Amino acid sequence: MEITRKAYPSDVSDEEWALVAPYLCLLSEDAGQRSYPLREVFNGLRYIIKTGAPWRWMPNDLPPWAAVYQQAQRWLAAGCFEALADDLRAVLRLAAGRSEEPSAAIIDSRTLRSSPESGPRGGYDGAKRKKGSKLHMAVDTLGYLLALHVTPASTDDRVEVARLTGTIQAVTGNNVEIAFVDQNYTGERAASAAEANGIELVVIKLPQAKKGFVLLPRRWVIERSFAWATRFRRLIRDYERYASTLAGLHLVAFVCLMLKQAALLAVSS
Repeated sequence: MEITRKAYPSDVSDEEWALVAPYLCLLSEDAGQRSYPLREVFNGLRYIIKTGAPWRWMPNDLPPWAAVYQQAQRWLAAGCFEALADDLRAVLRLAAGRSEEPSAAIIDSRTLRSSPESGPRGGYDGAKRKKGSKLHMAVDTLGYLLALHVTPASTDDRVEVARLTGTIQAVTGNNVEIAFVDQNYTGERAASAAEANGIELVVIKLPQAKKGFVLLPRRWVIERSFAWATRFRRLIRDYERYASTLAGLHLVAFVCLMLKQAALLAVSS
């Protein structure tokens, strides 16, 4: 069923859809349970993440918000976006002349301020002076996503090293040997947790004579990845009732970023 409507900037392109469609088809196109075209449902999900609009403000010419939300939860539960992120990362790394799997990673966290929806599960981050949720993330040296999860903002970064490094090794086939971190990850506890998963933590410290902004080696890569996420208005604050939804929408956003780059490669080749 073709739908004629105005185009939104968040709409998936033909080249992007050709890459993503095989990962999202949990049922055949002619399945009786399917009431709306799968591409339009994906467009609806991208619209919500990109614009930051509440689910119930979905435009009338896109599928109903409930259909988009339910399908998004099915995709996340089935691991569709994790598989897509892993494959896109490998393609983009090969295109950049790198090996398929990285041998180094960068780990850091970002605190998102609470909203009325997320407030009850938030924590207080004394360093950032914010109540909210903390996004713990790992990327490769090109800035492509390896792992992410969400905790209350009061969670110590060092506590999450074991979980992050375990996920990193799971998605890379135990290929990562070193992870660059900031001074929040110092101490024997964090180093031992990483070493248990076969990763050496290297702490990148600020210079003692720091004055103004300093671009730190390696660490700037993950800061750039966090900046990429802020292009999606839904991810500027924690607007979600569940931490799993917040993590899932970040995953979709990073998939959209990698998907755009992969589609450009496909067109140029």
